[in-house]
Amino acid sequence: MTGKDRGSLRIIAGKWRSRKLIFPDQQSLRPTPDRVRETLFNWIQADIPGSLCLDCFAGSGALGFEAASRGADTVVMIEHHRDAAAALKRNIELLKAEKNIQLVVADSMAWLGHNTRRFDLVFLDPPYKAGLLNQCCRLLEDRKCLTENAKIYIEHALDDKDLSVPDNWKCLKQKSAGQVMYKLFSRAQ
Repeated sequence: MTGKDRGSLRIIAGKWRSRKLIFPDQQSLRPTPDRVRETLFNWIQADIPGSLCLDCFAGSGALGFEAASRGADTVVMIEHHRDAAAALKRNIELLKAEKNIQLVVADSMAWLGHNTRRFDLVFLDPPYKAGLLNQCCRLLEDRKCLTENAKIYIEHALDDKDLSVPDNWKCLKQKSAGQVMYKLFSRAQ
């Protein structure tokens, strides 16, 4: 990739602190900004060590790489876009993270429909205005993809007022930054 056709992100903390990762510079890939990631990971730091994480619409991998860097046992990254998945694979190899990070090249919704694993932490940052968020939340609950006290991070456009989550998800924290709203939920039985 040349300088014109790539983007980059910096891992904030953990074993890969300050490492810079390269990904395709495409409008559909908008990594969670450092400031938002820092806030999110302050919220969930105690939940990360030893956890099984799902980065459902991985894109640049910003959230999944940060979780792995901070001690998650396993991070499953799902990405269907070919160029983004290739960049994720290169970055996993660069970090020598093949044991911690599993890349699944698939449609997230289709994959969730067949998943049998239960996750402790889930990151949901689908393409804005694609209408996937509510369906994804319902699928996570209905397919029993979450542990009893799982934490679910949701990021969406500030003007998207249609978020609907399962009744047993409690919003613990929420903030906005620019045109982005981000929320942390906890699941109860």
